[in-house]
Amino acid sequence: MDNSKIGHHISGQFNKELEDVRNKVLTMGGLVEQQIELAVTAFATGDMEIAELVIKQDNQVDALEMVIDQECMQILALRQPAAFDLRLLITVIKVVNELERVGDMAERIAEMAIQLTGADSNKHDKYYELEHMAELVQEMLHGALDVFARMNMEDVTTITGLDENVDREYGSIIRQLITKMMEDSRNITRMLNVLWIARSLERIGDHACNICEHLVYMVKGEDVRHLTQKELEKKMKE
Repeated sequence: MDNSKIGHHISGQFNKELEDVRNKVLTMGGLVEQQIELAVTAFATGDMEIAELVIKQDNQVDALEMVIDQECMQILALRQPAAFDLRLLITVIKVVNELERVGDMAERIAEMAIQLTGADSNKHDKYYELEHMAELVQEMLHGALDVFARMNMEDVTTITGLDENVDREYGSIIRQLITKMMEDSRNITRMLNVLWIARSLERIGDHACNICEHLVYMVKGEDVRHLTQKELEKKMKE
């Protein structure tokens, strides 16, 4: 992380505490990224062992969220930070909540993958458009975490701009699934499970955008949560 944007404190311990919190956020982010990758792999291959691993990993993500929240509260109470340091801690609390929700989405994908495999082990359809959608949201989340690591706002609008592509593919997938359900009612349960996976991926993209918006607040001190993409792009050029 670019420490030049972090205040230099008389207390070296304060600097260490802030650095420790940031490192834990990135560790949590790495775990969540791995969860998504494994969950998508479980869905694509029907590997139930990988799906079970994703579900177990969610406990690690939840534990990290609680540890980071507790550390932030302790720093707020003991150090009474101001300006950037205060925004940093507020942002960290919000970001870890977003990451925890992403972990929940990855767990949901893994659970649906297990149901799809268990329902008919001899049938495993390929959903290439959905897998491409997964690649897009993984790119968005990785980019958001990279912005946090480097505190470089240049890529924010590129990341949030990808959400339009995700939403477009999500709409296309829904139409395809509805068509399959109408063609054969026996497909309904299976297609609904796939729909839950698509919905979870779409939400991951939303959470990645939310993280970017929180980071703009951290660095620039401006709340951009309700701006359109065009408004955000204009704001970032100011």
